[in-house]
Amino acid sequence: MLDAPLIGSYRPDDVLAWESDGPRSAREFLSAVITLADGLPDRPSVLNLLTSRYEFLVGFAAAMLRRQVTLLPQSRAPETLRRIAVDQESCYCLTDRGEPVHDIPAVVLPARRGSVRPWNIPRIPLHQHVAIAFTSGSTGQPTPNLKTWDALVSVARATAKRLGVNAAGVKGVVATVPHQHMFGLEASVMLPVQQGLTMHAGRPLFPEDIRAALTESPERSLLVTTPLHLRACLLAGVRLPPIGMILSATSTLTSALAREAEQRFHAPVHEIFGFAEAGSVASRRTVTDGDWRMLDGVALARNGSHASIQAPYLPCPVPIPDRIAVTGRATFRVLGRAEDQVNIAGHRASLGDLTRQLLEVEGVHDGVFILPDGKEGSLSRLMALVVAPGKTQEDIQHALRRRLNPVFLPRPLLLLPRLPRNETGKLPREALRQLMERWKDESSHDV
Repeated sequence: MLDAPLIGSYRPDDVLAWESDGPRSAREFLSAVITLADGLPDRPSVLNLLTSRYEFLVGFAAAMLRRQVTLLPQSRAPETLRRIAVDQESCYCLTDRGEPVHDIPAVVLPARRGSVRPWNIPRIPLHQHVAIAFTSGSTGQPTPNLKTWDALVSVARATAKRLGVNAAGVKGVVATVPHQHMFGLEASVMLPVQQGLTMHAGRPLFPEDIRAALTESPERSLLVTTPLHLRACLLAGVRLPPIGMILSATSTLTSALAREAEQRFHAPVHEIFGFAEAGSVASRRTVTDGDWRMLDGVALARNGSHASIQAPYLPCPVPIPDRIAVTGRATFRVLGRAEDQVNIAGHRASLGDLTRQLLEVEGVHDGVFILPDGKEGSLSRLMALVVAPGKTQEDIQHALRRRLNPVFLPRPLLLLPRLPRNETGKLPREALRQLMERWKDESSHDV
């Protein structure tokens, strides 16, 4: 197979997406794509900043027809966009109406729908470079990762097969994650359009918005989300319409949270393991599986203590950023990242595991363990940032004493109204650094 269709098995009048003002058929979508492609500038790459998931897909598809690479920024911050524009010469922006980007040429989608074109589904060469995904910045400076059409199609199809989307009768997808993020692109854009499902164009963030979006979508839709949004729905006590299944990624999902979500929403909760360099590579059902199982077509390669991912659509093996233990031919367990390990008074622990235990404390809505100085050699105490309305520092410390070795108890433990998470629920290193600087300044003034 040398190419693959732009969209899956839709008939012309099937609903491909649900926009704020109503449905968009597959025929309307293809007509909009061709109309936009005819008017795009002749440049090699485009920053697609469109907030509607449907309009983003129109822009993404039109760029592919023009052999242009779509840049997927990890942030919409002006400085981030300017840096990408400098690194990616001669790019332009696709923006919402009335939202120009400073110093970068912009194209705005036509306000009116284009004329209806003859029904014809374009096919895209598998080897064509279609996107550049940037790392989240949670572990340092964001870096670009080039993606082929083959990679995006293969991951979407393998994920749908692993989840049993068709067997479960799933007809739609609602997502709380941004479509410019790698997980969001794969699970909330590529998966539905490759499987012929209805994609909800919005990005609901709050529990009531999520309920409304699921109500607008076909019954028993797939909810693509994060642990942060799942926890918010549970804490708010929102009554969601029947869900086909839930797919979570981007941060730690505890088995306790997954179990509560399954019981409350009567739907299986699955997790995706992946990273920007390779995309989604494995999955598990959190309440029953401790190990991750590779998606079809993806293999593990070992080189001493290091592990890499191999797949037909990857030009070379891609190192896994986490430490893992291989538990079977196609299964592994995540032990944490190398920089995630701490050694205090001869005792070793993973910051990720400490955070997991913190999140299981009753009353904790969000939290994280961090290294105050980021240098293990000079470490004397860990620090925890916690969101726990109505709880005191003593309440949290008392609960942690029952769970942790005393050497890992956080000093200090800061109670905050919220953590500086980005759009995907991650905690960028720079945001944590700025928070720590503010805390040090405030502490020095109190002395």
